[in-house]
Amino acid sequence: MERSKYGDDFHLGDVYTTAAITVTEAHLVHWAGLTMDFYPLHMNKEYAAKTQFGQRLAHGPLIFAMAVGLVSMSGVGGDAAVAWLGVDNMKMLKPVYIGDTITVVVEVIDKQPTRKPDKGTQVWRYRVKNQRDEEVMVFDYKMMFYMKG
Repeated sequence: MERSKYGDDFHLGDVYTTAAITVTEAHLVHWAGLTMDFYPLHMNKEYAAKTQFGQRLAHGPLIFAMAVGLVSMSGVGGDAAVAWLGVDNMKMLKPVYIGDTITVVVEVIDKQPTRKPDKGTQVWRYRVKNQRDEEVMVFDYKMMFYMKG
């Protein structure tokens, strides 16, 4: 099957930047309902106001999911991916608040062949940034790609 992109199209050091999205209360409410994570720091305005943050925070896993979605929506990977293999080195560096706008800067940091010449693995470092260009989350996303072989 002919593909629009292959793992061969990505090179160490390549950098891609996604579009941005503003994190809304609707995102938090839907995420809480989907995951059953109704922790008061995310869902209770009065509780959150009394914390060191002073307001509600977005769920860390929600920000991870939104970052993955932003990269997918960018189309950078095309139809080259076979499978997601995992994530390493995930760190939440700063809080994300309702009303913050996030974008993702992705860098190809590792490429490895597999035993099958038509497949290879890659690690892409995701750096999630807010509207002030501050890194709020970072992680290494490992995927298997179709190769031209």
